[in-house]
Amino acid sequence: MKREAAGPDGLLVVDKPAGWTSHDVVGRVRRLAGTRKVGHAGTLDPMATGVLICGIGRATRLLGHLALHDKTYRATIRLGETTTTDDAEGATLERAPVSAEPAGIAAAMAVLTGNISQVPSTVSAVKVDGRRAYARARAGEKVSLPARQVRVSRFDLLDRSGADLDVVVTCSSGTYVRALARDLGAALGCGGHLTALRRTRVGAFDVERAHGLDELAEPGAVSRQLLSLDEAVAVTFPRRDLTPDEARELGFGRRITPSGRAEPVGAFAPDGTAVAVLQDRDGAARPMLVFAPAPAPAERGAAR
Repeated sequence: MKREAAGPDGLLVVDKPAGWTSHDVVGRVRRLAGTRKVGHAGTLDPMATGVLICGIGRATRLLGHLALHDKTYRATIRLGETTTTDDAEGATLERAPVSAEPAGIAAAMAVLTGNISQVPSTVSAVKVDGRRAYARARAGEKVSLPARQVRVSRFDLLDRSGADLDVVVTCSSGTYVRALARDLGAALGCGGHLTALRRTRVGAFDVERAHGLDELAEPGAVSRQLLSLDEAVAVTFPRRDLTPDEARELGFGRRITPSGRAEPVGAFAPDGTAVAVLQDRDGAARPMLVFAPAPAPAERGAAR
């Protein structure tokens, strides 16, 4: 049987434009890369711009790990107005005068920093009985979401222009910046919503690595800007260099001696090829993902 030709493997860091859904970007990358096997790590709302990591080929297996990494955003919060969606795309619910002073704003932001309990926006992608909350809300259903624990490691004011606050936020996966805007406005007694959002970093990937869709549409641009699977694993995880025997064992999906780290590590063969992602458990390093297969019997015999 004829074997299907292998497609590209790697990560593409896209600078998502405003007005596009994350799914729209994936569809565009599929056409540009010439493959259906494309996914993304962490949805951005249509109004948002910035870093959207797209995985292609075998690198799609990294996306679940990348989506869990901390993220950094630049955002604008408008005080004095609440909306149905906690951002500028929703209808205005209430308006109130803004009398907050710098000290009060700083104190309210400090309360929303650290490990906090946050109720997601009713138009978030959180699932309620198998359906996305935003789908239920847009269908006219009343949506009530439970609070969840998130971590906001940075929430700083960069500039203020009247009722608009330019802020920077670094937060854990699952944090909604729209909800921070809503909760900051509530704490200040005037309401608030998000008017602009730009993601500037996901884990080790910042906006300086990102490429616009127009740039990626140029001939050969995807191949030039694609971060190979080996490079992607090296950037995403701490590195473990394997012996030839360890690389062979992992190729069969077997466990090896522990790495001695709490977090997952990227395991590399002596030639620099990414073999697997490992996690220490029960006294051994066990493969969470295996990229390089074990050599075929003929290859093993030739290696002796």
